[in-house]
Amino acid sequence: MPAYLYIPIAFLMGSIPFGFLIARARGIDLRKHGSGNIGATNLGRVLGRRYFFICFFLDMSKGLTPSLLAGAALGTLGRMDIQPTDAWIWLAVMFASPLGHIFCPWLGFKGGKGVATAMGAMIGVMPAMTIPAAGAFVVYMVVLMLWRMVGPASSVAAATLPLWTWYAFRQYETFQERRIGSQSQFADVPSDDLKAMVPNFGTPFLIVALALAIIVIYKHRANLQRAIAGTEPKIGESRKTPSSESAE
Repeated sequence: MPAYLYIPIAFLMGSIPFGFLIARARGIDLRKHGSGNIGATNLGRVLGRRYFFICFFLDMSKGLTPSLLAGAALGTLGRMDIQPTDAWIWLAVMFASPLGHIFCPWLGFKGGKGVATAMGAMIGVMPAMTIPAAGAFVVYMVVLMLWRMVGPASSVAAATLPLWTWYAFRQYETFQERRIGSQSQFADVPSDDLKAMVPNFGTPFLIVALALAIIVIYKHRANLQRAIAGTEPKIGESRKTPSSESAE
């Protein structure tokens, strides 16, 4: 199947509202409980921690699966040297999954925050976005342990995503420069010329990482405002009214 067909497939897979469906199976409309958000965090607050992990895994999987399939169709899995045309198709598939989650067509184009789905989608773009996703996840865990607030932790992690993407591709370029420089026929080539011999494949990935970061931070703007005001609930605290969205 042509790789570009995975773009609508990724959107449809991402639009499966697992949190809403799990709660509905228990006779609960998740939109009317807790924060009113259909994501894993609110599901965990309403039904318990076990359901948070179930929903988080399912949301990650619906982002991971189309990214892996598209990478296999393009023949780009395991590579950093991806031509721009293939890179944009793969990234469009990666981007479509969290968009489907955020703008769920089955719930009036209202969904969750897309963090778990975006993480799964990035992991599937191996290794070009897997490395940035891992770096952002480390930041998320550190901030979460320090602040104990999911929304701000997600926002800080998202803000570092473009930096991790730049770092991953810069390391790849450095490796390629050293590999070329170790060859006898290039032993006398100046370092600046060696850099010019290594194509920059990271631009599409950096642009999409920046777009994802902006969307995640925008979706968590209410969480950030409450954190500044000192009213954002911390881990272990519950929210009794669906007045605003929670982090996912």
